[in-house]
Amino acid sequence: MDRHMLQTDTDKQTLLAQPLDLPCGVQLKNRLVKSAMSDSLGDGAGNPTQTQMRLYERWANGGPALSLIGEVQTSSYYPEKPGNLVLVPDADLPAMRELARRGAANNAHIWPQLGHAGALSHGPISTPKGPSALNVEGLVCGALSITEIHDLPQAYARAATLSQHFGFGGVQIHAGHGFLLSQFLSPLFNHRNDAYGGTIERRFRIVRDVIAAVREAVGPFYPIGIKINATDKLDGGLTTDDALEIVRLLDRTSVDLIDISGGTYFPGAASSSDGLSASGPYFADFGQSAKRVTSIPIMLTGGFETRDRAMAALQRGCADAIGLARAMVLNPSLANMWLGAHSRDPEFPTFQAPPRGGVTAWYTMRLTALGEDSEENFDMTPAQALKAYEARDTERCAKWVQRFL
Repeated sequence: MDRHMLQTDTDKQTLLAQPLDLPCGVQLKNRLVKSAMSDSLGDGAGNPTQTQMRLYERWANGGPALSLIGEVQTSSYYPEKPGNLVLVPDADLPAMRELARRGAANNAHIWPQLGHAGALSHGPISTPKGPSALNVEGLVCGALSITEIHDLPQAYARAATLSQHFGFGGVQIHAGHGFLLSQFLSPLFNHRNDAYGGTIERRFRIVRDVIAAVREAVGPFYPIGIKINATDKLDGGLTTDDALEIVRLLDRTSVDLIDISGGTYFPGAASSSDGLSASGPYFADFGQSAKRVTSIPIMLTGGFETRDRAMAALQRGCADAIGLARAMVLNPSLANMWLGAHSRDPEFPTFQAPPRGGVTAWYTMRLTALGEDSEENFDMTPAQALKAYEARDTERCAKWVQRFL
């Protein structure tokens, strides 16, 4: 019995530790990825801080093959939050290069997630615009002009070129979670009747053009990932059938890794990561379907709280890589632990009646503690975390306005 259990653990280590070859020729050292989160640790002027550098250094030393920096903006006009990084020519070059260097410790990769918040841009420092003008409860935005849409591919290409120049190992294009490219894909946000709206092929057009422009800018050997939704989790939003068609369309492009997640930050929408832990990985069945229609590696993000769940997704052919977010906030060395002989799963906290947004704020403020090497002293409640998070945002909004507006 003991020998059987030992063999099982060895098999798990071997599968998780197997390298992943990307179509561009780059190899990721194992199958575990720190997925993108909005860490909100920029300085308010679009540049990295020492806390952010230390956080990604800790994750790199913790063992994942890749860490993704969430919500790195291609434009200062449409940020998700004032703590986002911005890839612009006059960014703090030494700080960007130091983040890229420290995040690549231990033979890891670090990629910025190239974003544009569109209709969900942070109101105090932007004038939100999406594919179509909307005026619904909790969300008001204008519509991008056809000229602004035509400018998007080169904006992403410029940001990707800067990423390469700063020393990051690749990029991920953000087309999920209700931000701009996700908005184009979703019939809930996209009501256009021109070449960028209507059928899924037309709604996909701007994503295709962005990928093509980025590939032309960075060359054939630089990794390009993309994050998409399996579902918007909203009535009238992206369906799983359309999402599967998006995977088919992506198969005709030069992307190297398709990261599948779901849900949006549409005001009032349920979060995929709140209250669903008992359901296991959220998008495993979709991942299995996606792998049947593409040869591009599939990464699944959402609901992987145990090593056994990660292993099952790989063994069942649901994914080629596993994205971990909150689990790696609880334990930044989780990948090393899951790759080791004596694995232990993180213990997820439970909160009684947290305020709306409080759980997300709790994890975000814990990221700050990790970057300050002070997580042992972190004892905020979700309400306290939300208050601290909002106060920091207010302070950084003032810096953003001074820097960019």
